[in-house]
Amino acid sequence: MKQEVSRRNVLRSGAMLAGSMMLPEMSTLAAPMKVAGVAPFELGLASYTFRNFDRSQSIAFLKQLGVSALNAKDVKDHLPMDPAAEAAALADYSAAGITLHAIGTVSFSKPDEADIKSKFDYAKRAGVKVIVSGDPDVKSLPIMERFAKEFDIRIAIHNHGPEDAKYFPSPLDVLKAVKGMDPRMGCCIDVGHCERAGTDPVVAIHAAGARLFNLHVKDLTDFKSRESQVAVGKGKIPFRAIFEALAANNYKGFVDLEYEINGENPMPGVIESFAYMRGVLSGMGYQKA
Repeated sequence: MKQEVSRRNVLRSGAMLAGSMMLPEMSTLAAPMKVAGVAPFELGLASYTFRNFDRSQSIAFLKQLGVSALNAKDVKDHLPMDPAAEAAALADYSAAGITLHAIGTVSFSKPDEADIKSKFDYAKRAGVKVIVSGDPDVKSLPIMERFAKEFDIRIAIHNHGPEDAKYFPSPLDVLKAVKGMDPRMGCCIDVGHCERAGTDPVVAIHAAGARLFNLHVKDLTDFKSRESQVAVGKGKIPFRAIFEALAANNYKGFVDLEYEINGENPMPGVIESFAYMRGVLSGMGYQKA
C-alpha cells in the first residue's frame, strides 16, 4: 500500500514557490534513496501551459516561477515556424535568460518528406536536440528516423491516452513502434495520459530506459477522467516514485510541467505544482541547481 504524507505537510504554503521545505511522499514502489547534490534531471515547462498568453507574458511568468528551461510550441507567438518570426522569438528568450531544450508537440501527420524536413530545420534553428512529436503517422516514422540521424536530433513521441487509440495511447505503444530503430527515436512520457491508458508511469520509465527523451507531468484525482486534472500534488500520481525511477535510470533530461487546466488563469496551479515538485526533490536530498 502506498502511503503519502498529507498535502498540508507537503505544501506548507501553496502560495510559496521557491525555497519551500516539504516532506516527501512515501512509497513502497522504490526503496528510499540516499542522495545529495543536484538532481540528474531538471524541472522545466511546456509552453502549451501558457497557450492563452503571448510570448512576453509567458516570459514574465517564467521569471516569476524561477524557471529557465522551456519546451516551446508553435502556439500564439511562443515559437513560430516561420524562420524570421522564430529568430525574433529566440532572441527574446535569450535576452530573458531562458533556454529552449525541446520543441513540441510538433505534428508529423503525413509521410511527406519535405514537410518532415521542415520540422527538423525548425528544431535546428531553435538549437534544440529534442523534438516532441504528437501523434505521428506510423508511415512517417522511417522518414523521421532518417532525418533524426542526419540532423542528430532525437524524436520523443508523446503518448496521448486512451483517446489516441489509433496512434500511441501508452508509452509502451511508442516503444513497440520504435523498437529496432535508431536510438534517437524514443518517447516523451506524459504521466497523466499514461495513467489514463492503464500504464504505470514508473513501469514505463524503466521500460523506456535510454529511449526516454522528455517527461510531461500533470496530476489527476481520477485515472479514468481526463477532466480530473489538478495542480501537481493534489492528485493521485506518485511523483516520489516517478522521480526515483528517473534517478535510477540516470535520466538527464527535463521534467516539464504541462498544465492543461485553468487556461485563462494558470499561475496559481502552476506555482503550486512547482512548489510541490521542488519539495519532493528536496525531501529526496536534492538541492536546487
